[in-house]
Amino acid sequence: MTAPQHLAHPHRPRRLLRILLPALIILGWLVAASLGGPLFGKVDEVSSNDRTAYLPSSSDSARVQELQTRFAGSDEIPAIVVAASEETLTDAQRTALSDAVAATTGIDGVGDDVSPALPSDDGRAMQAFVPIRSGADLGDVVAEIRASLEKAAPDGVHVYITGPAGFSADLVAGFAGIDGILLGVALAAVFVILVLVYRSLLLPVVVLMTSLFALCTALLLVWWLAKWGVLLLSGQTQGILFILVIGAATDYALLFVSRFREALRVEHDRAKAVLAAWKGSFEPILASGGTVIAGLLCLLLSDLKSNSALGPVAAIGIAFAMLSALTLLPALLMAFGRAAFWPRRPVYAPEIVAAEGGMPSSGVWARLAELIRRRSRVIWIATTLVLALGTVGVLQLDASGVPQSDLVLGSSQARDGQKVLGEHFPGGSGSPVQVVVAKDSLQKAADALLADKGIDGVTVTAKDSPSGSAPVTKDGVQPVGRPGTPAPDPTVVEGDVMLQGTLTAAADSTSAEDTVRRLRTSLESTGAVVGGVTATAIDTNDASLHDRTLIIPVILVVIMLILMMLLCAIVAPVLLIVTTVLSFGTAMGVSALVFNGILRFPGADPAVPLYGFVFLVALGIDYNIFLMTRVREESRIHGTREGVRRGLAITGGVITSAGLVLATTFAALAVIPILFLAQLAFIVAFGVLLDTFVVRSLLVPALVHDVGRAVWWPSKLSRAER
Repeated sequence: MTAPQHLAHPHRPRRLLRILLPALIILGWLVAASLGGPLFGKVDEVSSNDRTAYLPSSSDSARVQELQTRFAGSDEIPAIVVAASEETLTDAQRTALSDAVAATTGIDGVGDDVSPALPSDDGRAMQAFVPIRSGADLGDVVAEIRASLEKAAPDGVHVYITGPAGFSADLVAGFAGIDGILLGVALAAVFVILVLVYRSLLLPVVVLMTSLFALCTALLLVWWLAKWGVLLLSGQTQGILFILVIGAATDYALLFVSRFREALRVEHDRAKAVLAAWKGSFEPILASGGTVIAGLLCLLLSDLKSNSALGPVAAIGIAFAMLSALTLLPALLMAFGRAAFWPRRPVYAPEIVAAEGGMPSSGVWARLAELIRRRSRVIWIATTLVLALGTVGVLQLDASGVPQSDLVLGSSQARDGQKVLGEHFPGGSGSPVQVVVAKDSLQKAADALLADKGIDGVTVTAKDSPSGSAPVTKDGVQPVGRPGTPAPDPTVVEGDVMLQGTLTAAADSTSAEDTVRRLRTSLESTGAVVGGVTATAIDTNDASLHDRTLIIPVILVVIMLILMMLLCAIVAPVLLIVTTVLSFGTAMGVSALVFNGILRFPGADPAVPLYGFVFLVALGIDYNIFLMTRVREESRIHGTREGVRRGLAITGGVITSAGLVLATTFAALAVIPILFLAQLAFIVAFGVLLDTFVVRSLLVPALVHDVGRAVWWPSKLSRAER
């Protein structure tokens, strides 16, 4: 008798599901990645590196920047052209330079109001102001201006482009390698590590595919949110997003693959092995990613928009990293099965696994776990003392800000031009202090400016003047041009006028910052608002210091609460937070010594410690989560101290590999010649390695082993163990 057709193959629907579901998941990720991939070369269309765009809207410099457009009638960015010679310029050389500057109006992207080239008092230099339209490609326009002037410059005359447009162009050039060099270096380095870890060619490709698809999909969402104006995107944020997603997605994939390898030894069916790996990885990956996301979203409390913008952008990246590790990777492993590990395929050997007790009986991590079992107290005390000693270097960290001219590492024509400008003209030429004040208080404000030793001269915006401004002295607004010409009327916007004070020192110098702070005090009675390049740097640094003081404690509290919910305990989370903060302090201390003594950096941005804290604490706690979730799992069966030994022996290899991957990806940021990214690269890379090889391998397991079951207080696990 034949069975009905729908009962002849009762497992057929299940088999179809095993094939169809992974195929649909892979197809979905492939479509999303194919849409996001082409956007790598278009990020500059929706990003900006203008520092004023990221200031708090309530800051004085942001208010002045907004009003400047209304006074000038446009939002053009000034480029300062400086031409200098070792000898006094001849009349022919001056004429040639003047003609060359005037000819820049023919360059696409250059505004109409190019100033005439003016000679210096010593006769050996000339300067001019070339406005660049805001919608133009700043880097390309500056490069074309430079090429045009260098071609027309007489022999013996060197031409430089500096000022706001020059420095912005240098930043654009510095970030130019993010889409290619940075991503290529990071992926190549991770691939090499994965090949060494797995001794396979296919599995590293599968893991990197997971990471790259996550990045492409995250970029797709971030790009459109930036396009719609929901998010602010800069080259700095873009670089961090790339590195963070590649590193985090690879880490999560390493954990999942480790669980999959374990499951394949006791499960013959690949589907059951994938399901077992998913169940074992879901909680630590979700907790780890959730912790990082929570820490990043604390940046939304920032007054500085560059910080608050990074939070949601990076959080989106981490979310897709988790999603790819829990969906795309299982689907790929379901498709490849044991073949993914070729030529070192895991052998189905449940008897051997049972004989080993579910953990390796030999190897580095098994021996280290045994050492910690015998000498736990000595190990954690000695490790703590060494880490504490490393924190002393924090006293040498100068994170009060750096001049704009030092933001780009290596050669910088804008920096060279600013130096030449200061040798022949007042140091702050082209980057004046801008003061917006009521028209009735114009003279009072001008007198305060003229009385300050840091100001060389004062002008007022006047559209009727040929140059767009008129000089102001103690006798009032002065005529422009021939004697007897009436003084032009200042431009008035809603009852206010704009004064500009030429600084005697370079706009990004400490002296210039002192001048602006003095002026804000002396002009307070007039109700004036002070802005400009120098004021922007001051407001940026002040906002960063405020953010650092506010956000760091909030992140600690948020992560502490997450750990308490995850581990169902209070003591263990407190110990993990303390060890992570100690590790962060050591990383910052060692970094300060390296920055000052070896690399000779001029200082650090105030946001460097904040970013270092966010990434080291949020990411560093990841490895503790990977370790402690496994320790808790083993403790439920074998007791806390044995659980520590087994947890360390089992997770040691995979967590170490994850730490190496994350450190390598962050180290790749150093290929971008931007001071902030180079410092962040060293701090995070060193800190992750410190967490991986010292804190998670020695300090945490030794401390938990010494405390014993009390570490799980007040959960039931702290009161009764099997």
